[in-house]
Amino acid sequence: MKTNPNQGEGISLRTIHLWLIIGAAIISCLMFYSTYQLSTSFRQLTETSEQQIELRKAARELMDASDYLTEKVQRFAVLGDMRYLEEYFKEAFEANHREEAIARMEAGVGADTALEKLKAAMTGSVGLMNREYYAMRLVIEAQGYTDYPDLLHAVSLSDEDMALNREEKMLRAAVMVHDDEYYAQKEQIRENMRASLDELEQMAYDTDASALESLRDEMRLVRFVIILQILVMFFMVWLTSRLGIHPVLNAVERIKADSPIPEVGANEFRYLARAYNKMYDVYRSSLEHLNFKASHDELTGAYNRAGYDLLLSSIDLSSTYMLLFDVDNFKGINDTYGHETGDKVLIKLVQILKGNFRADDNVCRIGGDEFIVFMVHATEKQHDLIAQKIDAINRRLADTEDGLPAASVSVGIVHGTDADSAENLFEKTDAAMYQAKNDGKSTFRFYNKATV
Repeated sequence: MKTNPNQGEGISLRTIHLWLIIGAAIISCLMFYSTYQLSTSFRQLTETSEQQIELRKAARELMDASDYLTEKVQRFAVLGDMRYLEEYFKEAFEANHREEAIARMEAGVGADTALEKLKAAMTGSVGLMNREYYAMRLVIEAQGYTDYPDLLHAVSLSDEDMALNREEKMLRAAVMVHDDEYYAQKEQIRENMRASLDELEQMAYDTDASALESLRDEMRLVRFVIILQILVMFFMVWLTSRLGIHPVLNAVERIKADSPIPEVGANEFRYLARAYNKMYDVYRSSLEHLNFKASHDELTGAYNRAGYDLLLSSIDLSSTYMLLFDVDNFKGINDTYGHETGDKVLIKLVQILKGNFRADDNVCRIGGDEFIVFMVHATEKQHDLIAQKIDAINRRLADTEDGLPAASVSVGIVHGTDADSAENLFEKTDAAMYQAKNDGKSTFRFYNKATV
């Protein structure tokens, strides 16, 4: 088989293997990177959401604390119960919920505008406390309390308010924490609080929108990597099949058919195919150019012993039958009719053998009246076919219309799978043939170690 000079050398398996490793490493890195980015974006979204929740909670706590102080001062102004005064100062100077709210807001990231609004609300709340302190001092003076926070000692009542009697002082205190001016200041505090919350809501919306967009981008990257991985996997299967599996399977079929192997597939396989094809060409050339006289029997045209030895050395035991034919009573034919007639009987036998077997099968003369047939590319389950061929051969030999005396053959048959080697194959075939002789001649026997 000639190698096509225009045919490409193919891709090396080493190169394919290297690129597959590189591709797998790249895809693995992409997958790791995309999943890492996705988890990072999700974590950032979670942290941002938690921070926004915390900031809104802090803003509301400041309003709640302001309302709590209002409630306590109003109750104290109306009822004069010292318990409400104590609760007021405990919230304002011990619990410090307003200050904590400001501190949490300051710790937040990107909430500067909201923090300014919250501080404005805090300033308003602190400013409102001066009015509340004045109202508390009026109640203290009206009730005659002597034990009260030092901060209220610094609050001085006007001469006009000091001149009021007890009931008028209580009324004056109640009015100061319930009138329009008081609630106008409260509303200003709430307005700043609402502005702070609105700013936080907008910031949360913008942050969530940005984080969600980032998540979508990461998801698109993950989907791209997954699709790329699937495509690469299919490409690897296709490449492996085209360059490796398919050429090997095709080569096996060609070898079974005793024909050259196509030089396709990976570079290494093409190299093996070229080496095989060269050996195949040498083998075929050696068979074709064998000197006819050196490899063939001059009388019958069948392969001689040298040809037989060459064929035996190259047969495939797994798919070959060996059939050993021995002419029954051939010495009697020579003695009765002469050697010339005996030679014609042998020539007739070879012609009959070639007519009953395929062109690929080989007929060999290994002795005076002993012939071997190699029946190639044959499975073990062809006993009936072989039996029909031998019966047909014996019927032709028994026909005397050609003027030759009737003859018959005894045949021993062995499939290569029943032998350990080519030499052992002949030994078993020979044993099967003698079993046929012992059983009455003009018959055949398949090798059976139980009966031989």
